[in-house]
Amino acid sequence: MAAADTNHAQIPVRVFGGPTALFEYGGLRFLTDPTFDAPREYQQPGGVLTKTAPAAPADLGRIDVVLLSHDEHPDNLDNSGRALLAEVPLTLTTPGGAQRLGNGAKGLADWESIELDRPGGGTITVTGVPAIHGPGAREEVEPITGQVVGFVLTGTDLPTFYVSGDNASLEAVQEIADRCGPVDTAILFAGAPRFPILFDGAPIVLDSGQAAKAAEILGARRVVPVHYDGWAHFTEGRDELVAAFTDAGLGDRLDLGDLG
Repeated sequence: MAAADTNHAQIPVRVFGGPTALFEYGGLRFLTDPTFDAPREYQQPGGVLTKTAPAAPADLGRIDVVLLSHDEHPDNLDNSGRALLAEVPLTLTTPGGAQRLGNGAKGLADWESIELDRPGGGTITVTGVPAIHGPGAREEVEPITGQVVGFVLTGTDLPTFYVSGDNASLEAVQEIADRCGPVDTAILFAGAPRFPILFDGAPIVLDSGQAAKAAEILGARRVVPVHYDGWAHFTEGRDELVAAFTDAGLGDRLDLGDLG
């Protein structure tokens, strides 16, 4: 699948903090992993998650589709995000997440696609793609951190968009590149989140160096990083991302997005 040669720079991505970003694609407005709570703590089975900054939802406007990588962790779907889902016509997520969320949610297995009608005619294809929420093989990781899905968006005369979700696997990125690349815009979840009790403290989502490598594998013309600020367990931020992409000779591809 060849990426479009034009238009990728003309689609702004509005970044709110954490994993939450908004973009309009083919006339539809897409929101990733909504997290709009004020700073607080969340008690989880493995410990406490601490949100350090809100992702303010001021003047969001119409949302047509939520792309939800998974529903089980508050740093991807918090209380305000859950409330928002009730107002959105369609949420695309994991098969298990769709069962838990109920009406308005549809699960996408790996390589399963759905076609969405564009307001002006034609369709957008959204394909679920592999994501592994930790280091190692899926069968070892999913029982601990759960099922995650990424997304590839395509359409006639539209650039190819990739939304990684909480993925830590470059092997999964390579598989996506082989089947869908190159991509025009990659919204990469990064931040190198770590928990000492999980996987010997290894990152459970891409670190900055891996994000740069993922951009190279994908042939991405533009990378918008998310999921690197606003939470205490994110161990790498903006400075590390800029340094990693600069060191890899990809600094001109890094786009920190339009701040929400």
